[in-house]
Formats: sequence, C-alpha cells, structure tokens
Amino acid sequence: MKILVINPNSTASMTQKIEACAAESVSNNCLVHTVNPSVATPASIEGNYDAAMSVVGVLGEVKKGETAGYDGYVIACFDDVGVDACREIAAGPVLGICEAGLHAASVIAPRFTIITTLPRAISHIEELVFKYGFERKCVSVRAVNLPVLDLEHNKNARYMLRDAITQAATEDNCEGVIFGCAGMTDLAAWLQAETHIPTIDGLKAAISMVEALVRAGFKTSKVCTYAKPREK
Repeated sequence: MKILVINPNSTASMTQKIEACAAESVSNNCLVHTVNPSVATPASIEGNYDAAMSVVGVLGEVKKGETAGYDGYVIACFDDVGVDACREIAAGPVLGICEAGLHAASVIAPRFTIITTLPRAISHIEELVFKYGFERKCVSVRAVNLPVLDLEHNKNARYMLRDAITQAATEDNCEGVIFGCAGMTDLAAWLQAETHIPTIDGLKAAISMVEALVRAGFKTSKVCTYAKPREK
C-alpha cells in the first residue's frame, strides 16, 4: 500500500515535520511519502488567495501519484484545499485533515473546539464545519493570532496554544480540541500532557483513515459527483 501526503505550501521544513508525523501514523507494511507541489505555491496558506494559488500544484501531485500507483491521498492543510477536485482524478480515497479531524473528534469528544492560527481563518473553518455536518458538536473555533510559520520560529507558540486550549475548556466546556493547522502536529503530545484534554491532530487522523479505507478496499465513487473529468 502506498499513501501520498501533500503539503500544499512550499515550506520544506513543514513538509519534513508532516513527513515525520506520517511515518509514525501508518503500519509497517504501508509506504507513506510526503511532498510539496512542484509548482510555485505560497510559503503558507493563510487565506482564500493562498488556498486558491495552491490548488493547481496539489492537483498536479495527485495526477503524478495516480501514474505512480498510489492508493490514497492526504491533503495536509486544514483548509482542505482542492480535496473535492482531487477526488475527481483519484481512484482511491482523498482526505483533508479538517474533515478527518472532525470525524475523529466526534467519536471521542461530544463537544470540541478547533484551535487555529490567525483570526481570518475562523470564518472559513466554520464554513467547513457546517459543510461536513459537525456544527452541533463543534462549540467554537478559536485563533491564537499567530502566523503559520511562527509555529516553528516563535518560542512562545506552544504556550500560546496551551493557554488557548485551557481557555476553551473553561469558557466553551469543550471536551476535546482539534488542531486547525498541520504545522501544530509536533506539539500534540506535549499539549495533551499539559492540558489533560484530548488533542486531535487531523493529520494523524487523515493518514490513519486513508490507510483503513484502502485496506478495506474502498475507493472514491465515480457515479456522478466525483466522476473523472472529461479531457478538454
């Protein structure tokens, strides 16, 4: 089994972080590979423009993955950029980390909060929560007002996230927290130990779910919505 994890931005250090998480999230007989798009993409995805600029690169990696025989794909951005479009060209399952995180959280926590980076991301995440049908269980979306790349460079980032989780538990009565950015993946264990609140890393959830779907023999439906696009 081969799974391709695509980081839609161009920051190599984040891709390496995602790759380390991916390697820990699959069984021994599953090969997982993590890539950046080969075309120019934003250094981070922090709004609608960045998301739109990344989609062509993500689609290109899925096309190459189909040729290379990959069985499933994970889009490692909480905006779930291009997921529906990728499902039209991929035979196997394609999953974004927002959708995966919501499904995982709903199983282990009846009420949960999403902690993201910048306030401008909140409305888009709320739209995704509604799209996926989890608005009754997601009690809030909070931002720590920290740019994505500062998750790596700001020494206070982990403490800002810890305080946001603690505040959400107190004020929103949430029983679990989803990380609203793939760049938070390396902090999951520390934050759970610090806060004693279940922390859901959508990246780990997505990789595990795609592996399970492939192992079960499930593929993307081509009946109508995700039918292969006609060649122009």
